[in-house]
Amino acid sequence: MHQGEVKRVTLIVLDSVGVGELPDASEYGDAGSNTLANVAKAIGGINLPNLGSLGLGNIISVEGVPPLEKPRGAFGKMAEKSIGKDTTTGHWEMAGIILEQPFPTYPQGFPAQLIAEFERLIGRATLGNIVASGTAIIEELGQEHINTGKPIVYTSADSVFQIAAHEEIIALKELYRICEIARELLDGEHRVGRVIARPFVGSPGSFKRTANRHDYAVPPPSPNILTLLQESGIKTMGVGKIYDIFAGLGISETVSTKSNMDGVDQTIRLMKESQEGLIFANLVEYDSLYGHRNDPKGYAGALEEFDRRLPDILAAMLDNEVLILTADHGCDPTTPSTDHSREYVPLLVCGKPVRPGINLGTRASFSDIAATLAELFRLPSLNIGESFASEVLGSK
Repeated sequence: MHQGEVKRVTLIVLDSVGVGELPDASEYGDAGSNTLANVAKAIGGINLPNLGSLGLGNIISVEGVPPLEKPRGAFGKMAEKSIGKDTTTGHWEMAGIILEQPFPTYPQGFPAQLIAEFERLIGRATLGNIVASGTAIIEELGQEHINTGKPIVYTSADSVFQIAAHEEIIALKELYRICEIARELLDGEHRVGRVIARPFVGSPGSFKRTANRHDYAVPPPSPNILTLLQESGIKTMGVGKIYDIFAGLGISETVSTKSNMDGVDQTIRLMKESQEGLIFANLVEYDSLYGHRNDPKGYAGALEEFDRRLPDILAAMLDNEVLILTADHGCDPTTPSTDHSREYVPLLVCGKPVRPGINLGTRASFSDIAATLAELFRLPSLNIGESFASEVLGSK
């Protein structure tokens, strides 16, 4: 098969499903992290027969997922070249953007003068300004927020400025306005990767975050593979938080999702409705619901749930389509840390044009995906990353 025959690529990011510590992991406090292998070990073996059939067990040793002599897909792993271990950095690198400087983080909370200026701009005092789990901080400060109307500001190990508010206390429209003010304020040395609206509902003891989360990301530099595709008239379809991560730039169509399985449903719908282009999906719950909450059992269950749906995705593929499965960083739920981990990410590639059983080895950068997409869609090179198109395509 010739790569010119590829008309569509579906790229699915299994958010935080890392496959082992990078050589510099100790500098990030992540020595010993291996999200996939440690999750599998924690539950006595994970059941992922469909991912296994593509070659997942050939990438690293995973309890319950044996390596195969003849996997159906091409397999390998990728190192992160950028400095950092967050969502934005990982996804941007896949698009061909290497960050030399990490986004700023605030392990002690944000500077008092920054918060004071934010409060002045929004006309409200705030609560929090600490590093916290989103679910924990609304339990801790939710009642005070309800009593006072003060939004809750918090951050994490990521470069994020998060604003939580009860939907009946601060309406969504107002919360989003407040976040837009924060995004404009947070520039220069305080240019965080994302400002995130974190609305919730319920009462003390039973607060629940809603699906109305909204991310306000720093716009990515251009050109990148998404802007290049769009400018070339090739449709780019984002599923889940892809639109937010790229601040909408280079995304032709977007669909939000309420869960991983809704993300799978929306991806399959786009696969059935489109004949060409890039479908770029993020399935976030491994990270948000299980990784950050140190819940290996839940993490494993979510991976097994995706594995059960993988045949539906494969069945929706066109004859001239390539499917790429990967991740953006790690978030090992078996380590004491509740933060992301600096890890390699898996790389699985399959489809009728793809030669099965090809070992893609250890790639030097996530940007190899951008280089590959450029070659598959016959676009000019971004001069970043090394394409694996010629390795996976060819006569079978």
